[in-house]
Parts: sequence; structure tokens; C-alpha cells
Amino acid sequence: MTSNPAPIPANEMERLLGLSDLDIDYSDQQNTFKDLAKLAAKVTGTKISLVNLIDSLTQWTISNHGMDIEQMLREESVCQFTIMEEEFFEVPDLSADARFKDRAYVTGDPNIRYYYGVPLKTSSGVNIGALCVMDQQRVQLDPEKIELLKIIADEIVSRLRTARLMENLKAKLTEAKQAQKKVAHDIRGPLGGIVGLAQIIRDQGESNQMDEVLEFINLIHRSGNSILDPAAEILETHREKRLPTTPGAIDSSRFDLNVFKDKLEKLYGPQARHKQINFAVNITPSTANISFSKNKLLQITGNLISNSIKFTPAGGKVTVNLSLLLHLDRPTLQVIVSDEGVGMTLESIDAILSGEASSTDGTNGEQGYGFGLALVKHLVSTLEGELDIRSELGKGTSFIIDLPQKIY
Repeated sequence: MTSNPAPIPANEMERLLGLSDLDIDYSDQQNTFKDLAKLAAKVTGTKISLVNLIDSLTQWTISNHGMDIEQMLREESVCQFTIMEEEFFEVPDLSADARFKDRAYVTGDPNIRYYYGVPLKTSSGVNIGALCVMDQQRVQLDPEKIELLKIIADEIVSRLRTARLMENLKAKLTEAKQAQKKVAHDIRGPLGGIVGLAQIIRDQGESNQMDEVLEFINLIHRSGNSILDPAAEILETHREKRLPTTPGAIDSSRFDLNVFKDKLEKLYGPQARHKQINFAVNITPSTANISFSKNKLLQITGNLISNSIKFTPAGGKVTVNLSLLLHLDRPTLQVIVSDEGVGMTLESIDAILSGEASSTDGTNGEQGYGFGLALVKHLVSTLEGELDIRSELGKGTSFIIDLPQKIY
């Protein structure tokens, strides 16, 4: 139970939306920021530095130096206080501060005492996380070092933004390639017809009757017109979306069910084990290797999983079922997150689906921030998907997400 819960930023929903806009894979950033994490420690003369991003329930360490950590509950972190600040948050001695003195990282290894954190602020002014430096003894940071730390924090946010822009460009390139394939197919038919008709006229030579020739010419004219629109589409595609490509390159803007499953197990398995919950991710083998857009999938599914773990007691089970439903009219990715938790009332379900959910605490006293499910509802809606919730008090809850997909 947290005795001194941190206040929630007044712009918490805006903050979470800013983080979700970056669509970050928390499991795949270590190398991207390794040099900056090390630089922060060297600049300040501290033994430890972390690059932390904070969502509704979890602090994700996307890069570290001097301390091997990947995630912790938001309510147990120090950086949860840093995102409340405009400039910095400093604690000279964590062991003398009632908010932190009983934390495991203070009372045991690595016995941290000093903390200094700088918010990771987006261009829209919201704090999505913190760059922090720590040490086992008090450190005195002069203004020059603090200014360098802020510059490093800005560079981290800049790299995150650049990575997102590149992912968007790759996704558009993939769509352009698929459009070109479709257009090529649409052109091939009428073009073959034109060639065939012209060959008939040529082969018949002087025996051609004028009315037959006119009919052939009309057919050629219609076939030619049917090519113009696809041809214009090709030209437009090349003008707007031409990007250099590498033969055999993996499309990082897409997942398949196998990759999605591995990501979820890596990210949320530790949370489940920490709370002694059985966590399983199942997929449909028949469609396991078909790719689909990964846009916002980790944010949507991750919030649901964290929420289910939060409300499931030790010894319970959280299950994720991933399916790609290949309906002819609308291929759909279906994500079902089920738990054996406390369940929900119809009023609570209606509040979530209407975007008016309030916060409650979890089974171990975890703070309920009340924004994770609201974020899920918003993201699903922006992707033109559907959210359904089925629950029974005392027995558990299932969240069913259906997201339309373009299958390549």
C-alpha cells in the first residue's frame, strides 16, 4: 500500500495522449539511447542514469547506465514526481524522505541516496517521462552540468519524435507499394485487350470491314480510358511517396501475430510474475505470419493488460488471445484480454465505454490512475475499431477489441 501517493498532473490525459502519439515500443529502445544515458552519468559524475517513460500505471526504463532495470510500478518510482515539475526534481537524500525511504532501491541494493530528474517534455509542453541521474552519495550539480542534462533530455525527445516520423513514412511507403501492385493489376487487363484488338486489325489487313474497324477502335478507346485513372494514380504515388528502399528490408511499421505475442510477453510478463499471476498470450496459428499495422497496438493492449494485472489477485490468471479474422469485406485484428479479477458493474462498464470512467485501487493497493482505459477507448475509436467489455463481479472481466486492418 502506498502511504504517500503522488499527485496526478492536471493534464494527465493530454500527457498520456502525447506519449501514445509517439507509439513507442518500450522493449526496443536500449541501443537508441544508450549513448545518451551514459553521457548523462558522465556529465553529472553520477554512477547511475535512466531514461524513463511513464504511462498510466508503469514506468518504463527504455535505456539505463549503471543500473539494470526495465520497468517498475509508477507509484514506486521517483520520476513520477519529476513529471509534475517544469524544470527539475531533486532529492538530496532519499533515505531521509518519507516518500522514498522505504523503497527497495533505497533500503537495499543499489542503496540509492541522491536523485536528480529532468522532465522529458514534448513540443506541445507535456511531460512524458524523465531523464534522471542517481548515486549512493550526495552529488552537487553546478549550473553548467544541469544545463547539459537538459540538452540531453531534449535530444532524447527529439530522437523519439524522429523515430515516429520515420515509422509513419515507412507505413506510407508500404501502402504506396501495395497501391502500385493493385494499379499494375488493373492496367494489365485493358492493356492486354488493346494489344489483342490491334493484332486482330493487323492480321485481317485489307479484309477489315469499316464497321468492324470502327467497333474495334471504340473498344480500344474504352480500354485506353480505363488505363488513365490507374496511370494517374501511379504518377501521383511516385510524386508524393517516393522513398529510397533497401532490398529485403524488414517493414518495421508492421507486426504479425508471432511478433506481437513476443512483445507482449517480454513487456508484461515481469509485471505478472511480480504479482504472482499466471500470464498467457495465445495466437491463431493459421494466420500467425500475416502482417498488419502495429499502429498503437502496444499502447492499447498494454494498458488493458496492466489494468487486468492490477485487478487480479495473486494466483489468478490474465490471458490474451490474438486473432486475425480474414473477413472478405473487413479483415480484423481481434484482441481479447481476460482476467480473473474483481469484475465490474454495468455502471462501471457504461462509464468506460462513454469515456467517463473514474479511478479505483487494485488488489494490492496499487494506485488507480483512471486514465488507462479512457486512453484505450480513445485510441480504439481513432483507429475506427470497436471496444466491448464483458464482466461478472467476483469472477473477472474480458475486454474485446476489434480493429480493421489492411492485410498485405
